[in-house]
Amino acid sequence: MSDIFREVDEEVRRDKAMEFWSKHQNSLIALAVVIVAAAGGWRYYQNSIRAAAEATGARYEAALQLARENKPVEADAAFQEVIKQGPAGYALLARFRGAAELAVSDKPKAVAIYDGLAADNAVDPLMRDIANLRAAMLRLDEADAAEIKNRLEPLAAAGQPFRNSARELLAFAALKANDFEAAGRWFDAIVVDSQTPQAIRQRAEALLGLVSAGKTN
Repeated sequence: MSDIFREVDEEVRRDKAMEFWSKHQNSLIALAVVIVAAAGGWRYYQNSIRAAAEATGARYEAALQLARENKPVEADAAFQEVIKQGPAGYALLARFRGAAELAVSDKPKAVAIYDGLAADNAVDPLMRDIANLRAAMLRLDEADAAEIKNRLEPLAAAGQPFRNSARELLAFAALKANDFEAAGRWFDAIVVDSQTPQAIRQRAEALLGLVSAGKTN
């Protein structure tokens, strides 16, 4: 008896399934087509992104090779091409590397690029801080202490990731201006900071002796 009920139940389910299919087959087919097209489109998008990244990587490496071959004009043009056409990550790398290469032959232009990076809100804050530091390094020989202070004091505050590099540059700017008091304060801040890298700490400790000698003269 149970077999008869099972067969009847299966027939009812089959009839309902056929009724549902007859009523909704067009919608179901359309949905299936959309799903397949979306999956294919996503794979195409992923492959396109991968191919574009590989092509940009090759252009970036070519620009680096031109820089290594001491061809600054050609290297700059190649980096500019990456900046214009490459994905955001490669474009940012090209902006930094292009500025580093220009620092040898065209320091003002390099500073302008770093300043542009530092002011670009689309750039990660840590990278903006690095740009500020590099611009200050390039300006250290020519700028007065006030300019270096304006550039770097915010980066020298407690808790800032590059504070001790900024403090060292501020101390050098103060020494250049014969402001031994200010130089001593910056070197002291480096020495007492428990997270100061060893190389920077050693330089600061050595230069504190120069600062002390300057104060007594």
